[in-house]
Amino acid sequence: MKEIIPELKIEHIKRLAAGGNRADGRSLGQFREMSIERDVIGTAEGSARVKLGKTDILVGVKIELGAPYPNHPDEGMLKTTLELRQIAHHSFDPGQMKNRAIELSRVVDRGVRESRMIDMKKLCIEPGKKVWMVYLDIQVLDYDGNLFDAATIGSIATLTGARVPASAFGLGEDFPLPLSEMPISTTFVKIDGHIMLDPTATEEAVADARLTVTMDSQGNLRAMQKGLSGAFYYEEITTAIENSIKTGNSIREIIRSG
Repeated sequence: MKEIIPELKIEHIKRLAAGGNRADGRSLGQFREMSIERDVIGTAEGSARVKLGKTDILVGVKIELGAPYPNHPDEGMLKTTLELRQIAHHSFDPGQMKNRAIELSRVVDRGVRESRMIDMKKLCIEPGKKVWMVYLDIQVLDYDGNLFDAATIGSIATLTGARVPASAFGLGEDFPLPLSEMPISTTFVKIDGHIMLDPTATEEAVADARLTVTMDSQGNLRAMQKGLSGAFYYEEITTAIENSIKTGNSIREIIRSG
């Protein structure tokens, strides 16, 4: 997935970073402009399309009846899948994207689970026999960096607007998913010693290290994912967490107002 970037472009990005600037005019700690469009898939129980800069993500959720896991007989189930198709970016080789897609879906899934966003016990209909199963499906339409955050934001926006289709199964009236949290991830990359929030595809290709931090609305760390071969110092991680709290609060306001 990592592109080959000309040396002149790499040096240009590094020079800009040394001065606290970026190629698209943002500061190092600035998120790109974001838009959220809800209810874009008529056949889904909830959906959202998120544009983060030029990165474009479509998320849908289907909720069906099923049997619970044996070790969690009184809880509903969540399954998250993500697809990276070549139409989204020329570097997406179908034969090489499986592991990347799995990593992305697991980071989104972990943030939802570890924050206990969904009250799974309220999705139980008959312990050991019947529960509501939540299928979260993420599609990348266009890629220009930072799929972790775009996929997470799209998933959270989708879940907050989703309704359980109880009436379709003769189980009473439809109702909103029982939610108690709104986890948000923020992703940072390190380029030549400089930390950047919300990297573009070119910045990701040049980066030495990547860090994704997922926080809940109370400022609790719920998940963290380190990528690439470079390292982050302790002070850089704590600063990233502080920035993640501030940025996450702003993103939650956008989701709530959408």
